[in-house]
Amino acid sequence: MSKVYVFDHPLIQHKLTHIRDINTGTKEFRELVDEVATLMAFEITRELPLEEKEIETPVTKMTSKVLSGKKIGIVPILRAGIGMVEGVLKLIPAAKVGHIGLYRDPQTLQPIEYYAKLPADVAEREFIVVDPMLATGGSAIEAINSLKKRGAVNIKFMCLIAAPEGVKALQEAHNDVDVYIAALDEKLDDHGYIVPGLGDAGDRLFGTK
Repeated sequence: MSKVYVFDHPLIQHKLTHIRDINTGTKEFRELVDEVATLMAFEITRELPLEEKEIETPVTKMTSKVLSGKKIGIVPILRAGIGMVEGVLKLIPAAKVGHIGLYRDPQTLQPIEYYAKLPADVAEREFIVVDPMLATGGSAIEAINSLKKRGAVNIKFMCLIAAPEGVKALQEAHNDVDVYIAALDEKLDDHGYIVPGLGDAGDRLFGTK
């Protein structure tokens, strides 16, 4: 079974409180999401492999550690996931960015893929799928299905806020995908919104209704 990591870092929790606040405007909301994504990226990359490299300091020669060149891909789920990309890229600027677009079928309420553009070397990359919310889990499951269909074998999922129902559904559908969460909330309401949540992340990021 995949692992679930809930981050309790004070800076993440502090910024998340302001993200949730209904009085936080679009500009500040966007900046805070970006900052929390950077802090989460610091944790999600903790196990990246290292190799040794010989360098020369101003004092002497030495052997030091650098990333071993493992290829990283960041895949936001459109549209709200876009708000987390730059925050991750600040720490991993060499990562390639793919995009997966999903909409919900009004009849079946199931997510339907309408757009997918990924790096060419899918099988060689470790992918981090990002979306601010993990509610029912439908979009995350379908986005990971899309990656796997195209040959991805190493995938992680990162979100700001998750409902227990969404975490359970994602683990059942993809038990090889670890889940990284800034906060695990109480439940979903009758409309599929996370409680207490933060409202519609896309609308709050982009100032739409």
